[in-house]
Amino acid sequence: MSRASTTRRPRLPRVDETSAGGLVVDLSGAVPLGALIGRMNRRGQLLWSLPKGHLEQGETAEQAAVREVEEETGIAGVIMGELGTIDFWFVADGRRVHKTVHHYLLRATGGELSDSDVEVTEVAWVELPRIADKLAYSDERDLLAQASRLLAETA
Repeated sequence: MSRASTTRRPRLPRVDETSAGGLVVDLSGAVPLGALIGRMNRRGQLLWSLPKGHLEQGETAEQAAVREVEEETGIAGVIMGELGTIDFWFVADGRRVHKTVHHYLLRATGGELSDSDVEVTEVAWVELPRIADKLAYSDERDLLAQASRLLAETA
């Protein structure tokens, strides 16, 4: 095949998206618990992750994290500190998406665990030492060290 006959694929438009969420912890028991959400992937596998979602118009990352955690888990919380930021690329709807997700550690202040959000298949309280074993994404597992540091500082 000659160079002249190869067609160049058009560049996909780039879109930047920002989300926020985090790990909400229940510190009332002997062992701290963290709330995780489970979503089904395209292969029908349940993948556990931290709750998160898009920032709404005029909303800060902190406000979005508190709102999204409550919407996706049913648990209200207050921010204790930052866990970190994850960014990644993917292609969807004919666009190259650069997504940035701000994660926070939240202390549970009320509510009841609920999977009523349409985007969530299951929710669960998981003992903090076991969360890394359940999380599907390594970049989220990496945030747990910061959560442990923040919890140790407030103990």
